[in-house]
Amino acid sequence: MLVIRAEQMKSLEQVPLAWFEKEMLAHSKDFSPLICAAIGDEQLRMVVHSAIDRATIHGFICRGPIRLFIEMVLLCGSAFDTDPQYSKMGEVLRASGDQMQRAEQLHESSLDYLEKVSGPGAVNLHNALKELSIFAQMPIRFSSDDFVADMLEEMNNLFPEKVAYIGRGGLTALIEAGRAEAQKYGFSTVRGEALLILLMFTLGHGCTDDPLYPWIARTLRDERIIDQAVRAARLEKELLTWLGHVLASNEKGTQT
Repeated sequence: MLVIRAEQMKSLEQVPLAWFEKEMLAHSKDFSPLICAAIGDEQLRMVVHSAIDRATIHGFICRGPIRLFIEMVLLCGSAFDTDPQYSKMGEVLRASGDQMQRAEQLHESSLDYLEKVSGPGAVNLHNALKELSIFAQMPIRFSSDDFVADMLEEMNNLFPEKVAYIGRGGLTALIEAGRAEAQKYGFSTVRGEALLILLMFTLGHGCTDDPLYPWIARTLRDERIIDQAVRAARLEKELLTWLGHVLASNEKGTQT
């Protein structure tokens, strides 16, 4: 992750932006090969460009801190800095103080997250993606009588390590945000709401407009789809296609 050398402390004003973005494209592919392969170079450029812009908003203008911010985007989603799942990281980014000190704090948080949530070789994340694939293919397992409690249980079934890391407060805030997002797109069924919330839980609360996952925004904003049940079904289909690619690539990588 973060290793800040003297040359990495140069600000973007001292480094040609196009050259820096090219360097970060290569680094992103090394850091998160499966996701980067799934979206392709053109979309990855959008991710990197957006991450650089977002990092500078938080006062990260040196190469090392910006590189770390891009890594966190790949790890937790493009909107991780405002995600209730990562409130401590957001607090570090919004705090006043030297960017190098804040970057070091963010680095420590990222190492904690990798150890407690992702696991060695991101094994916990890939297990969660497998569980998400099962959810997308099976009938809904709960009703709307106590949606929050049922949703918390479903999250724990899906990704127990992340549930333990976030805590009930952050998860409840995410569920509320997910239900509001579901209403925004007309998802009125329990299944539609649950699907969108689990996507936000697994891929980040900004996944509905994240260049890392363009298939989500493309499906949600497709004006040709009028029936919201059809839209939800299409989203499940797109999810399964994406999961199939990522999980197959991971299995292939494990065997080689």
